[in-house]
Amino acid sequence: MEDLDCSAVLADVWLLLDNECDQDAKARLEEHINRCSPCIEAYGLEEKLKSLLNRKCGGERAPDSLRARLTVEIRTSFTSVETD
Repeated sequence: MEDLDCSAVLADVWLLLDNECDQDAKARLEEHINRCSPCIEAYGLEEKLKSLLNRKCGGERAPDSLRARLTVEIRTSFTSVETD
């Protein structure tokens, strides 16, 4: 399996949490997360956030425009953290 960098994994963690990636991507992401302590921690935080949002928002799906904006913000945030 190819080795992914943390920023790529964390950028796609919501795809994994929402079961929106194919089986190959899921396997690659899970393999990296299981081997990488910082990613395990980040994944756990994202998983808790998703659970909290589901409880507080009744499990409603966010509009596609909001999801797209959040994806860009998350990727930008992780990219800037990686370069610091």
